[in-house]
Amino acid sequence: MTQDELKQATARAAIDYVVDGEIIGVGTGSTANFFIDELARIKDRIKGTVASSEATAARLAGHGIPVFDLNEVESIAVYIDGADEINARGAMIKGGGAALTREKIVASVSKQFVCIADGSKLVETLGKFALPVEVLPMARNAVMRRLAALGGQPKVRTKAGSTEAFVTDNGGNIIDVAGLSITDPVALETQINAIVGVVAVGLFAARGADVCLLGTADGVRKLEY
Repeated sequence: MTQDELKQATARAAIDYVVDGEIIGVGTGSTANFFIDELARIKDRIKGTVASSEATAARLAGHGIPVFDLNEVESIAVYIDGADEINARGAMIKGGGAALTREKIVASVSKQFVCIADGSKLVETLGKFALPVEVLPMARNAVMRRLAALGGQPKVRTKAGSTEAFVTDNGGNIIDVAGLSITDPVALETQINAIVGVVAVGLFAARGADVCLLGTADGVRKLEY
């Protein structure tokens, strides 16, 4: 099976976690896009969605799926999103699609977090994928020095085909930190969050996944935490 076929299989399996008549949180990225396409088939069963990015909101709206601002809803039944890496305890690195801050906000208010990913995203130790950190633009260099002091190799994410810094939906910049071996994700998440100028770090450990659906050649494997 191709990687896209594995992602599609997990997206289909995630439909089982959709709660009828409720608000569904929807993530950002290629795997989340497969889920949106599957969700469109049952859109009449749900009240609506909360999107973790402008791109996701546009894709949902394109399918005729209602999209609410988070401030308009009281609760989210389930948040469904992909991951760049996930470990056996449900801690993740996210943010390859630059939506980590809004993803973290939506996940934090959701009753359940279901991660959908192809099997290659399951790792023993987080950190092979560079850790994204969203920062306020004025603090970019100051934060980079602090991240380098933690043993990482920070680099400002740039726009495709440009040397200009990438700008998130929130007006922030992204620093990608390579070279980390993250043995205590909760501790590192707390430490980076405490750096002045950091908006959010792409470690989802303090609030990790409750369920992970992994696409494998032998079918969808379910991990519960």
